[in-house]
Amino acid sequence: MKIILRNEWTIALLAIILFMPFLGHVHLFDWDEINFAESAREMMVSHNYFSVQINYQRFWEKPPLFFWLQVISMRLFGVNEFAARFPNAVCAIVTLVLIFRIGKKIFNENFARIWVMIYLGTILTFLYFKSGIIDPIFNLFIFLSIYHFYLLTLNATNKLKYAFLVGLFLGLAVLTKGPVAIVIALLSYGTYVLTSRFKFFINWKEFLTIIVTITAVCFLWFGVDLVKNGPWFLIQFIQYQIRLFSTSEADHGEPFFYHWWVLLIGCFPASVFFIRGQFVTAKTSQQKAFKKWMLILFWVTLLLFSIVKTKIVHYSSLCWFPLTFLAALCVYDLWERKTELNNWLKALLGLIGIAMATAITAVPFVMMHKELWVDKVQDVFARGNLHADVHWVWRDAIGGIILFIGVLTYLISKNIQQKTIVLFCSLTICCFFTSIIIAPKIEAISQRANIEFFEAQQGKDAYVETVDYKSYAQYFYTKSLPHTNTNELNNEWLIHGNIDKPTYLSIKIQNAEKLDTVSGIIKLYKKNGFAFYERLPNDSLKR
Repeated sequence: MKIILRNEWTIALLAIILFMPFLGHVHLFDWDEINFAESAREMMVSHNYFSVQINYQRFWEKPPLFFWLQVISMRLFGVNEFAARFPNAVCAIVTLVLIFRIGKKIFNENFARIWVMIYLGTILTFLYFKSGIIDPIFNLFIFLSIYHFYLLTLNATNKLKYAFLVGLFLGLAVLTKGPVAIVIALLSYGTYVLTSRFKFFINWKEFLTIIVTITAVCFLWFGVDLVKNGPWFLIQFIQYQIRLFSTSEADHGEPFFYHWWVLLIGCFPASVFFIRGQFVTAKTSQQKAFKKWMLILFWVTLLLFSIVKTKIVHYSSLCWFPLTFLAALCVYDLWERKTELNNWLKALLGLIGIAMATAITAVPFVMMHKELWVDKVQDVFARGNLHADVHWVWRDAIGGIILFIGVLTYLISKNIQQKTIVLFCSLTICCFFTSIIIAPKIEAISQRANIEFFEAQQGKDAYVETVDYKSYAQYFYTKSLPHTNTNELNNEWLIHGNIDKPTYLSIKIQNAEKLDTVSGIIKLYKKNGFAFYERLPNDSLKR
């Protein structure tokens, strides 16, 4: 580990090797990946880089910073999957180098290497760097603001500089995803003050610097848009944020403890070490202060998004920074004292690890013999998906087998350092192989037939839409152009109206009867849970 994670340069090189290859070898996944890439593409097509759009209509759910990064990437690499995911691959390099530097500054190089090893060897932290969604960059900005809050609360010089950086990174976070960044930072700071017997650490000049900087950065877009276009976007955006907190958006209403389970399973094995890491005593005052900030950040984020009604996996992803830090603190302490995890934590690690390794290993073998069970699946759409012609072989299980070896090594070996390194490295390798072997086959099952249908319509002067389900794939994969007829925004017009161009429709097979009964609509074919239709204009039918 010491050789591979020797310094910032070797860490950056390792990140390039792990996250750059195969970025574009699988289609973007609906919804979020395609949604964001499409917004960036439409900026380029419309030459409107100021307003976020989807289907060339104002999109009020997100500010523009992430889409600007994707636009830059698409200018470099073209409009494709690699370009859409490239910003997060760069974010992986920055994040790993950053936590190495912070760990080295507050603790030492050994601790810094452990933190990087754990961040790379944790399931969700690895896989999200291979995606094209907003959260890795959003979380990085918030973490940087919290880190400079930590520096600001120390009795240090240059406090106005740290206050400016807190405001800068919070402002960038708001421009990336929204004001929840400020809510988390203020709640974390307020909790820190409360647990420090109301010692505020920040004077009015520093607080004013933070507020002015946040306002200035946010005004660069929100303020200009308000002046230019009026309050419409701001009103819609705020209403959307309130709905996310108060209602279950997009069928994502999950129980209160949803994110607790997400972190336990999705952040394995770091989550197991994190449990003990909360109770490890830091040595210096700087280490104690940083640990306190990380504990507060974790619990503020987790409790906040447990209360929020809309629950999606990546909503609690900011927890990954403090979770992996406290896991690193645990591992560092175990290595220093040459001791083991408690028996019940070791048992928990073994239980989750073996179950996960078994599941990943079993998937290819189960899918190789799907004829034995697929027709028993009750859900019509899922059954159609599973009929996709995807070739599985035993070698697809290599990631699960490697993980199984890593977990067993940890449970059996007596060398605490070696077995911990083997465990986290096995997770890294497992995630790497899963992303390049399993993910494309999952995509082929879940959506590829649909995307191939849309790709086949590229270059046609036609309308292409989905019926009775939400998707963004029809826009990105047909490379749609700005509307010349606003009627195309209306599904009923496309199905029943006096259309002026050929129309191509996609619908899930359980709802296909809706189009089968409409005169003039031709069923082209059905495939893997979807049915595809064509409707020609009346004058075409006459000819």
